[in-house]
Amino acid sequence: MNAEILWRAQAGHRRAWRAHGRARSLVLAGLLACAPLFSPAAHAQGFAGLGTTAEGFAVPQPGVALSFPADHGPHPDFRIEWWYLTANLKGADGKDYGVQWTLFRSALQPGERPGWESPQVWLGHAAVTTPTAQHVAERLARGGIGQAGVTASPFSATIDDWAMRERTSGQASGQTGEQAGAAAGGDPLDRLTLSASGKDFRYALDLTATGPLVPQGQNGYSVKSAAGQASFYYSQPFYRVAGRLDLPEGPVAVTGEAWLDREWSSQPLSADQTGWDWFSLHFDGGEKLMGFRLRDKGAGYTSATFIAADGTPEPLPAGALVLTPLENATVAGRRVPVGWRLQLPQKGIDITTTALNPEAWMATRTPYWEGPIRFSGTRSGRGYLEMTGY
Repeated sequence: MNAEILWRAQAGHRRAWRAHGRARSLVLAGLLACAPLFSPAAHAQGFAGLGTTAEGFAVPQPGVALSFPADHGPHPDFRIEWWYLTANLKGADGKDYGVQWTLFRSALQPGERPGWESPQVWLGHAAVTTPTAQHVAERLARGGIGQAGVTASPFSATIDDWAMRERTSGQASGQTGEQAGAAAGGDPLDRLTLSASGKDFRYALDLTATGPLVPQGQNGYSVKSAAGQASFYYSQPFYRVAGRLDLPEGPVAVTGEAWLDREWSSQPLSADQTGWDWFSLHFDGGEKLMGFRLRDKGAGYTSATFIAADGTPEPLPAGALVLTPLENATVAGRRVPVGWRLQLPQKGIDITTTALNPEAWMATRTPYWEGPIRFSGTRSGRGYLEMTGY
């Protein structure tokens, strides 16, 4: 991204940029060269540089309890984290849709400092997947000047005019938590509004949790490699969704279910891990499954958590989940496995997946495949698949 593109994307902040010319130059240099997650060239240290050594940043440790609502907010002593939501939706027109909303934080240095001295870099991704199209938008921002950031309570995650915010039970989409008043009890993530837009799409959704927050791994400590790299990781996989999509064909009312992932670390991958295949599955019986494979030069590393309908998590041993690609497609000039077999013998699960749109490519700064899927076999349902490093 060159200076002219960034200048146009941040029209609302032009006066501030003019007043801080020297700071602007330093920030641009940092954005382009120093944020590992956002650099498509940083594959020598794991996918997107996520295997780079922690070097002064905090590192996840086992036995540390998650703390809510504090952990809904940022962790500036860790290098990388994200607020990642995917939704499987059905339109009033009878069609299936998928929605993604993601905010990434990457630190150039550990800790936070006020104003233009903030070392935090923010990146937003938003997408709508239809059976025939993939609508994608990306936002890049810096911390410290109000352009992007997260607060834990009342919960608010924003980048420019994209927002994921806490709402009260009677609050409409578009209102902030402060405008509507404090939420009446419960967790700040229980009721959210979600909005984003791109050149050819817009959405506004209300999300209501019907189950508890779920720790991934061992009480939120999620191991990512045989060498022991790990992250802190929890999910809210029980959202019911209602709202509206605005697409080139016109507006459509939608309902469905969504899954929010929260994760932070400083070195979540090992240096030889080149990408991942990640699944979030909603079973028709009410249970959920999170599973992933991190690819390396060998058999890879798999992990899974089975989530009962009441939200009780069952972390499964590394290697218990077996992922086998069945069908490939050529997407953006790359060979990508868009159909999969998932086997989890410990839970009697043997399913095959089908993509809503095999060409659900995120043509972003670090490109990847992400889209809604359906599955059948010993269980049926729908979910989301993300694949990086192809």
